[in-house]
Amino acid sequence: MSCDARNQQQWADRLIDELVRCGVELFCLAPGSRSTPLVMAIARHPQAKAVMHYDERGAAFLALGYGRATGQPAAWVTTSGTAVANGFPAVVEASQDEVPLLLLTADRPPELRDTGANQTIDQVKLFGTYVRWQFELPVPDADLDLHFLQTTIDQAVYRSRRSPAGPVHLNCPFREPLVPEPEQLERSITAASHVPYTYYAMPVTAPDPEMVDHLAGLFRSVSQGLLIAGRLRRAEAAAALQQLAWQLGWPLLPDITSGLRLAPSGFPQVPFYELLLYDPLRAAEVLKPEVVVHLGGRFVSKRLAQFLKAARPRCYVHVHDSPVRLDPDHQVTHRLEADVTLFCQQLAEALPPAHPPSAWAQHWHAANEALQATLEVQFQQEMLLEEPDVAWHLGRWLPPSHGLVLASSLPVRLMQAWSALPTAPPPVAANRGASGIDGTVATAAGFSIGLARPVTLLIGDLALLHDLNSLALLREQPVVVIVLNNNGGGIFSFLPIARHTEVFEPFFGTPHGLRFEHAAALFGLSYAAPQTLAQLEQAYTEACANATPTLIEVCTKRARTILRWQKLEAALQPVRQAFYSPPSS
Repeated sequence: MSCDARNQQQWADRLIDELVRCGVELFCLAPGSRSTPLVMAIARHPQAKAVMHYDERGAAFLALGYGRATGQPAAWVTTSGTAVANGFPAVVEASQDEVPLLLLTADRPPELRDTGANQTIDQVKLFGTYVRWQFELPVPDADLDLHFLQTTIDQAVYRSRRSPAGPVHLNCPFREPLVPEPEQLERSITAASHVPYTYYAMPVTAPDPEMVDHLAGLFRSVSQGLLIAGRLRRAEAAAALQQLAWQLGWPLLPDITSGLRLAPSGFPQVPFYELLLYDPLRAAEVLKPEVVVHLGGRFVSKRLAQFLKAARPRCYVHVHDSPVRLDPDHQVTHRLEADVTLFCQQLAEALPPAHPPSAWAQHWHAANEALQATLEVQFQQEMLLEEPDVAWHLGRWLPPSHGLVLASSLPVRLMQAWSALPTAPPPVAANRGASGIDGTVATAAGFSIGLARPVTLLIGDLALLHDLNSLALLREQPVVVIVLNNNGGGIFSFLPIARHTEVFEPFFGTPHGLRFEHAAALFGLSYAAPQTLAQLEQAYTEACANATPTLIEVCTKRARTILRWQKLEAALQPVRQAFYSPPSS
């Protein structure tokens, strides 16, 4: 079949322009031939910001990180074939954790499919149920109404942003020749209007007034209530939740991804609940909550989940601006699909004025204060360069200007358990939708672009090896990487398999014997390998002050991490013993 390359390029130009008009600002590209019309359109559009990365998987996670920071989709653009499949891990994470993401996959035309044509696979519905919507555009043709293309793009962006947000896949077939000759290339299409052809008003998920009044009446007589802050999308939600906790007089247990875990301490917050719930079953027996209100998305703590499962509160309320069910233990009695900020504000209006916290609430707060005081002594006395110590001090060193990205596995758990409190809570990102370790460096780069501010990334050695290519993305981004190199899979040392010594080291510990100095040099990053905690503070402080991409390697021993963790846990036992005693009324 013949192809008018000029018409095809006009089609691609209109596609990209409509994306820009819908508010899509970042395009994450990987090199390839079949995507040439899309890349040409992006390169020539004055409002399209492009980031080129040679690894499709990393480019997809870059777009994911941007979506985490902004709540708006970035576009991942790739060529055909296995390049498309490389986006699958980011698609799964975006789907699981409701992050907007647009997938523009170039493809061969229909006549080349199932013929053995090179670099041709079945890309239609490749991502299965992990996308919110998928559509295959036709091969560009002069007889096609461009308004069809515009309305389809508008629908795709809307589907990606609406609740539950997530990835949307547009498969884009093109015929050769893929691009016209230079002298035939017309001016890029940029519409005079800055609004989409079809404007979609995003629904506001206001809470049901009758349900809010019902809950307000129920909560008035509750003295043993808990508030749990899961992942929150906006700072306003965190502020409204804090105000609600004050008014209710209930303890607030903030997840590391809520934006509240690293806020300044004080009632009603109980940031060290992970350590208080060392024995979740015993805690559930003594401190059984009557009501639990979980606001936002998932939380990291396994101990908290075990505590809630054992406690079986008579009323478990979950409020989230998404219809997705987050109820693995089947405890939720009231589920509200509503904006968290609006819910907190409306519930606060329906409640009586704030009153002093109950003895039960004071018991939680006093235990948290005693535990934090004990940790202050432990971490200040020894000043060790061990993994819990890095987490504690990093919370204090983190500049107010920085965002924080935490790799899955051990780093997010370290900060959830041990991190201390800075003067202002930072934006925090962690790929906890599917909790994979892939794409973490690229996510941090996208998070930095989306926030338009520097970012600190705390990552393990295996996660860094898994995404080593994406260090190239940091050359232009003010990202400081702190890699905890314990020569293998440190998280597995906490699992029962670690007691099977003959199997553990070769199959789970998986020592690699690698250091990252040459990797930093290869990608043009500054590098430091501190040997003491004081040297780490100096290297980190200088990197943040200079706003230069830096890789700081902290070498630790897995066995010593376990011993340090156990020693700190043991020092907290007196606090826990008091906490597990019934509070006096």
